Amino acid sequence: MSFIAALVIVTVSGFLSLSYEILWYRAFAFVSGGAPWVFGRVLAMFLLGLALGAFVSRRFVTASRSADAVRQRRVVGVAVLAASTAAYLVIPLLGWLAAHRGWPIGFLLVAAAAFAMGLVLPVVSHLGIAPDNAVGARLSYLYLGNIIGSSLGALLTGFVLSDLWSIETISIVLALMGAVLGGALTLSALRLSRRTTGMASAARAVSTLGAMTAVTLGVIAFHHALFVHLYERLLYKDQASSRPPFADVVETRGGVIAVTTDKYVYGGGVYDGMIETNLIRDDNLLVRAYALGAMHPHPARILMIGLGTGAWATALLRLPGVAHLTAVEINAGYLPIIARYPEVRGSLTDPRVSIVIDDGRRWLAHHPNEHFDAIVMNTTWYWRAHSTNLLSSEFMQLARAHLAPSGILYFNTTWSPDAMKTALSVFPYGMRCLNFIAASDAPVQFDSARWEAILRGMRDEDHHPVFDDTTARARIKLDSLLALGHSVGQAPVSYGLETRESVLRRMARGHIITDDNMWVEWRGTAP
Repeated sequence: MSFIAALVIVTVSGFLSLSYEILWYRAFAFVSGGAPWVFGRVLAMFLLGLALGAFVSRRFVTASRSADAVRQRRVVGVAVLAASTAAYLVIPLLGWLAAHRGWPIGFLLVAAAAFAMGLVLPVVSHLGIAPDNAVGARLSYLYLGNIIGSSLGALLTGFVLSDLWSIETISIVLALMGAVLGGALTLSALRLSRRTTGMASAARAVSTLGAMTAVTLGVIAFHHALFVHLYERLLYKDQASSRPPFADVVETRGGVIAVTTDKYVYGGGVYDGMIETNLIRDDNLLVRAYALGAMHPHPARILMIGLGTGAWATALLRLPGVAHLTAVEINAGYLPIIARYPEVRGSLTDPRVSIVIDDGRRWLAHHPNEHFDAIVMNTTWYWRAHSTNLLSSEFMQLARAHLAPSGILYFNTTWSPDAMKTALSVFPYGMRCLNFIAASDAPVQFDSARWEAILRGMRDEDHHPVFDDTTARARIKLDSLLALGHSVGQAPVSYGLETRESVLRRMARGHIITDDNMWVEWRGTAP
């Protein structure tokens, strides 16, 4: 095998291996709901498989050294195709395992695929490097090529292809790349055998090429069937067969967003809200958004970290006195989803709204002179990976520096006692509103009279009162919402208000979340 051929092989194999690893992590993150330990587990299995493959490869190296050039090319071609095919099958098999309550077994699939990948580099290095004085230099070039290919896989697949194509499309492209590389090696073996080694060797090369072609055609033929309803299986697990398919699935480099037929939204494999603004039904507890108006008399400038489904932006824009809302959203995939649903579409076109695609914490750090009457975060579950970035005391201090006098940080704790304690330990004033904490440097009070005025002044899209006194359901709902304003000081319940002192007393054994301890992510598994 020529050195140039070896360099091409290790560069492409590096590209494929890191590209597949990115896809694997996306699938495992979705099926686990974004558990923080998943990345480490995927990486550990990937490295373990590579190490075992490299260890076992010496047997292939020993057998191949004495083989003729035709057999060497044929062996490497088969190894490349086997590694690519095994890597391709990890995700559809993970979907199958998830539907049968066995998705953690999928980590072994990662190790098996990485094992096949681990065979390639050592074997190719031995076959492509001549035993002369330039061995060290050539070996370094091969490693450099593998590193360059791996880096391109991470950058191109992670930052470009993930924004353009679905996981299904990227997978078939990577599989075909592996098939083309393996087929080219086998085809070159066939051509060489015709010139040098006779009919027997040529026949073996032809049979190998035929088998590889059959595998490739099989992948193409069954590709869609392997990936159909993948995210339904990863999310619903063993209940996938009884659930309807998703109405929308949007994949970007920021993650995977799935919308059900009843407008429930799942971001990264967990519940992320609803596309719903009906306060009468209020299945997504949008009352928490409107409650901000009862705690701040004039929230003219609002920063919302996490645009999500657009329902919260729609609700906040209906509060009296809101002059401008800046929404910082890390995943651009939510924008096309919001645009498809008339209930929330207006949040994209309202002249008072500015939408920025960025990380919320980074945006705050890069805009030190921006100040807001309220910073609102309907953040994701506290136990998910990276939740510390928006729940730590360091972040609370950063947000505090961006609040105007009497400004409020208002965020979803998802019932984390540690998140509640952290916020109320940083800020001298605050209160709990359902599972949200309103924290401030000025006293926070829930004004019942202003709350009633907000509710009674609400209008729907047709400018009709939301709470129509002639409708029994509307009257009952209005009474229940008005009762929220009188729940301060009562025994702590999930639907109600609670003073800062009461929260801190109940959370005495809670922990202060910091960037270093990442307590909410590593204290245990999700409830």
